Amino acid sequence: MQKRILGNSNLEVSALGLGCMRMSHDEFPIPDKQEMISFIHSAVERGITFFDTAEVYGPFTNEELLGEALSPFRGKVVIATKFGFSPNHHGDSGLNVLNSQPAHIRQVAEASLRRLKVDVIDLFYQHRVDPDVPIEDVAGAVKDLIQEGKVKNFGLSEAGAETIRRAHAVQAVTAVQSEYSLWWRTVEEEVLPVCEELGIGFVPYSPLGRGYLTGKIDENKTFAKVDIRSRLPRFTPEAIKANRVVIDLLARIGEQKGATPAQIAIAWLLAQKPWIVPIPGSRKPDRLVENLGALNVELKSEDLTEIRNAVSKIEVQGDRYPDNLKKLTGR
Repeated sequence: MQKRILGNSNLEVSALGLGCMRMSHDEFPIPDKQEMISFIHSAVERGITFFDTAEVYGPFTNEELLGEALSPFRGKVVIATKFGFSPNHHGDSGLNVLNSQPAHIRQVAEASLRRLKVDVIDLFYQHRVDPDVPIEDVAGAVKDLIQEGKVKNFGLSEAGAETIRRAHAVQAVTAVQSEYSLWWRTVEEEVLPVCEELGIGFVPYSPLGRGYLTGKIDENKTFAKVDIRSRLPRFTPEAIKANRVVIDLLARIGEQKGATPAQIAIAWLLAQKPWIVPIPGSRKPDRLVENLGALNVELKSEDLTEIRNAVSKIEVQGDRYPDNLKKLTGR
């Protein structure tokens, strides 16, 4: 398995990570727990060492799943989790209630340590920027946890460039996680340059456009009510149909390389920077194998130029998020 280093922290992880959210969140029915444990074990066997979760996934049950599944591999894998919302034990993930108060961050860290069955959190992200708490206070709270040996690395998710700078000045940021794929490239404007300048790794979530870039979703696809895609403007039947040109492009390049559209999409991300580590979420062994196959796809500079030129002429239809979720990003 190829390895990559996130940031100046020297946090070494597999070149492809695994997003674990939908193993216990945003799904109906929720996948079988034993099946997911076996799946996580097969990911480790195939060389994946980087697993992504959050307290709000479930809520709480996703961290518990990873804690159980990865306990035999303690010290050999890296688990990233997140704080910043106010979930409760009645099944409400609290995604409408931001909370990055320092005392709350500490409570979340203690609870996550228990659920993950670890002595230290490898990478602790602020899930979304909280406008009511200065980012310096957030970074300071995580810095205290790092000094106490409860957290190793600090991360930010969906933060804007200025917030990243201010946080990094207090406590070095190891990684920034945000959505990034061939059909959502906004981070290229300010976020990736600031990561490069400050020596921060970048972790793209939804590198396959929430499944769209696999080419397996068409306008007849229906999504369960709990599936976030049922609420996203980009997944209306009209947008799904209109955006098909992106898939056609990936399929065309894929034919030349003997690769699937999904593999081209991931290979394109990997080719952008050596400090980028995508975390596609999968729950099926064949999808995992397909995603890992992207590591063997070599895109030359002329391929990357062709893809970029073609994508620049495509106007993707539909916003990434509805307005209520959009306001939580890029602050």
